[in-house]
Amino acid sequence: MDTHEESTLLAHGPCDNCGSSDANAEYSDGHSFCFSCQVRTNGGDAQSVAPQKMNPDLIPIGSFLALSKRRITEETARKFGYSTSSFKGHTVQVANYKRNGQIIAQKIRFPHKDFLMLGNSKECGLFGQHLFREGGKTLTITEGEIDCLTASQAMSKDNKWPCVSIPKGAAGAVKAIKAELEFVSSFEKVVIMMDNDEAGNKAALEIAQLLKPSQAFIAELPAKDPSELMMAGRASEIITAFWEAKPYRPDGIVQGQDIWDDIIADDTNESVPWPFEGLNTMTHGLRRGELVTLTAGSGVGKSQVCREIAYHLVTKGETVGYVALEENVKRTALGLMGLAINKPLHISKEGVSDEELRTAFDDTVGSGRVYLYDHFGSLSSSNLLDKIRYLAKGCDVGWVVLDHLSIAVSGISAPEGERKAIDVLMTELRSIVEETGIGMILVSHLKRPEGNKGFEEGLAINLNSLRGSAAIAQLSDSVIGLERNQQSEDEANQVTVRVIKNRFSGVTGVATKLYFNKDTNRLSEAEFIQDEFNEY
Repeated sequence: MDTHEESTLLAHGPCDNCGSSDANAEYSDGHSFCFSCQVRTNGGDAQSVAPQKMNPDLIPIGSFLALSKRRITEETARKFGYSTSSFKGHTVQVANYKRNGQIIAQKIRFPHKDFLMLGNSKECGLFGQHLFREGGKTLTITEGEIDCLTASQAMSKDNKWPCVSIPKGAAGAVKAIKAELEFVSSFEKVVIMMDNDEAGNKAALEIAQLLKPSQAFIAELPAKDPSELMMAGRASEIITAFWEAKPYRPDGIVQGQDIWDDIIADDTNESVPWPFEGLNTMTHGLRRGELVTLTAGSGVGKSQVCREIAYHLVTKGETVGYVALEENVKRTALGLMGLAINKPLHISKEGVSDEELRTAFDDTVGSGRVYLYDHFGSLSSSNLLDKIRYLAKGCDVGWVVLDHLSIAVSGISAPEGERKAIDVLMTELRSIVEETGIGMILVSHLKRPEGNKGFEEGLAINLNSLRGSAAIAQLSDSVIGLERNQQSEDEANQVTVRVIKNRFSGVTGVATKLYFNKDTNRLSEAEFIQDEFNEY
């Protein structure tokens, strides 16, 4: 602190030594004293400047010069303490980091953009932090010192708007901000203006997560960084990015007022009809982005219904990935081909000409709209998930049939048992549906019912009937139950289709009845039941 008592304070102004805009006090006897860097000047004589005590590991401050290539003025460089000096025979740029008026660290920038930190880099704080008091309205954070100079100069000729940068690049951003979180969080608004690249964008999100809700704003630059814009004569775009910075919200949080365009836009995720009108009436069709679970007792006909759905989708011009884990690809192919000519080709090709067989092939698995997964039995669930993701992203498949869940989870090693394994796989399947936008038809088994009557005897199905985990019902958009009394002489070939869960419209109950024709190997819908659902 200055103790000169015989002179009178005249004014506060800038300090040539440290670059402070108002910490230098001028006195009536001609001397001045900077309360920021603690340097005294007598009568304006630069030779009389008291030497600043510096860490011996640091280098002399050097000169404050304009950075003409970067379009940075001398005033801006002096304000922030960004100087030019000599180091080991090289002319270097020096970013001086100050705390309590003392330079405690320096970042040396060599001509070829190599960097070296000198001094106490662990406690150096943020570049430019010493210039601004806590508790301001807005703070801008950039990735590098030159970007800090650039953003500050672009937003204000006298560099009065608080602007700082992190000392060690994007990789060290979170650590640097955490160390100075009290300072950063004291501002009402923090604009994060990191480099527009993968590392910078990642760091911007991580910094934003350290701050209070509605405090962090992320600026989107139309170039790599502020300096690139300044050198291109586009400084105004830095200002635009500052004012148009968007408030950070965690993934999934959307403000209602931001979705108007989505509201008025035509929905592109249109439904595709089921092959059965009763289901269309209740569910309004199949939709991409939804997971539909089909469930039934053993031998009731789940796989047959899956083939009917897949064949129907192909005839509608849709592309289908068929993952049948209980049968080989030839069995799946013959099952789909048989539907095209109403003959059970998987049982026998007798009476079917090569020309007819070729036509059935071209209309189904040979159409270019069907992909099969060549696998049998137990498998790694991670491999299965990778294959489904590939079908969606690599093959542009819009629909995936997965038959069935129990075999799929057999590849998961879960110490808690089957329930946990199903939880894990269902979560992954749901995530893939959301990520890729495919529609998925999933086959699931039922647990053994209480009492004497089983599902193979036509017992009605509910959500509690699903085997293994509540996640099946929770993560499915729709659950469709198939009920058939295999022991009845009159109803053995009749399947009751019950909608157990229907997230889209909420309507549940019996949707229709299907009859299986052994001669054609086809399911047909009972006409009488369709009239019962006209009220929906």
